[in-house]
Amino acid sequence: MKEHDGQGCCCGCSSPGLSGVSRRGFLAAGALAAAMPAAGMLGAEAGQKPRQQPIRRPLRVQPVFNCTVYQRKPATSWRVTGAIQDEAELRAEEEHIRADLKAMQASAGFPLELLPLVTVRTPEEAKAVAKGDFDVQVIYAARRDLPVLEALADNDKWNLMFVRHRSGPLYYMYIGSHPHFLRKRRDEISQRNMGVRDIVVDDHGELLWRLRAFYALKNLREKRVVAVGMAGGWGADGKLAPARARELWNMDIRTVTYPELGQRIKKARQDPTVVRRALAAAERYLAQPGVKLETTREFVDGGFLLTEVFRDLLDEHQTDAITIGACMTTVMPISGTTACQTLSLLNDDGYLAFCESDFVVIPAGILLHYLSDKPVFLCNPSMPHKGVVTVSHCTAPAKMDGRQACPVRLLTHYESDFGVAPKVEMPKGQPVTVINADFASRRWLGFEAKILDSPFFPICRTQLDLAIKGDWERLAEEIRGFHWMLAYGNHLRQIGYAVQKAGLGWLAIE
Repeated sequence: MKEHDGQGCCCGCSSPGLSGVSRRGFLAAGALAAAMPAAGMLGAEAGQKPRQQPIRRPLRVQPVFNCTVYQRKPATSWRVTGAIQDEAELRAEEEHIRADLKAMQASAGFPLELLPLVTVRTPEEAKAVAKGDFDVQVIYAARRDLPVLEALADNDKWNLMFVRHRSGPLYYMYIGSHPHFLRKRRDEISQRNMGVRDIVVDDHGELLWRLRAFYALKNLREKRVVAVGMAGGWGADGKLAPARARELWNMDIRTVTYPELGQRIKKARQDPTVVRRALAAAERYLAQPGVKLETTREFVDGGFLLTEVFRDLLDEHQTDAITIGACMTTVMPISGTTACQTLSLLNDDGYLAFCESDFVVIPAGILLHYLSDKPVFLCNPSMPHKGVVTVSHCTAPAKMDGRQACPVRLLTHYESDFGVAPKVEMPKGQPVTVINADFASRRWLGFEAKILDSPFFPICRTQLDLAIKGDWERLAEEIRGFHWMLAYGNHLRQIGYAVQKAGLGWLAIE
């Protein structure tokens, strides 16, 4: 990032700064209160049409049981290793699988649609199942019926195999999944569509986190994102990021121009219903414990009006994801505030709202959001040193755990000293996961850390000193791209699994 020259915001996007325009002039442009009744008299608007809600596309799973009953033959090896020797035991195992699946679904924590269990005994039955309408196939492989198993896996979907060791009747494929199925009795793995990490033994919890990874990938693919101003990518090497996002993730990027945004803001300012709703929301927000106003109230009112405008865009485009590019140029003069608080509020409500329109890292943020089921923080990195790295930005969500808001100081945006930007005071000791996406969309990097402190340096308002878990010197050597994505919790294993399933390289710093 180039050294600050007084003409850019803290994240490096283009801005005219405050040159030639007085603070009084900006406040006059943004003084919503002049056109509004007193906020204390306001309430929620009756009859407001339903808003676009956060989108969580369910993962559709087809469980399949492969098992045949061997017929006794005198003086010959008539059965292969493994339990389940008659039809009654086979039916009992079907009920066991259904019970396990029901319990797993109840504990999933994400939308998981389970199709009825199907038992297959022949390649023809397997081929019919493999053509079904599902996202993931979970194969309970009790037998060494390789033609059947290979027919099941011969599809364009995701596939997992579950085998039993101690969780029930022992499946033969506990022994044979690696040498017979994956390696075809050779040294190299040659099974299309599946690998070692797709085989789960006994533990439905291990099955569940893989399903969550697929759920996140499904919700990333074909994601529609409203790009206000432009769809871009940070830095010289990020210019092709929108094209790569469309190609790799089939992302549907809808551009809304700055002139159109300006017209929408003006229209909202002239609508008494929208103005009342914005002021009422601002009043409720400022009355919350833990919220401290340290900027001008009009900036906050303008931020809530801009939130209404962005919510309209999400409604019209029927999506829950939005980003804004060189926002300072257009938003500040017309709305009388910055977009920082607006993006923070949308993230708190479960939407995906990013500054800078940086499609280098936006796909990583969407994936991390669905994996963690929490808001994500797009942030600027710094230089790792002695196991510590500082991240910062002005658009952090306050509800980083998805439920409870952290204390928030409402300050001006640092480099413009204008508008409103939240300084979110995240708790010390909180575990987090960070993703660093490269410019070329070839390899992502991830690491886990703990929050050491929320300092107050002269940089972007929300700031975290992180204690890096793992080899910080390796991290410094391997960083690519620029922006990082951060979420509460430990998600490194799931991210790596999902990223590799998508065909990208992955490096975990551990």
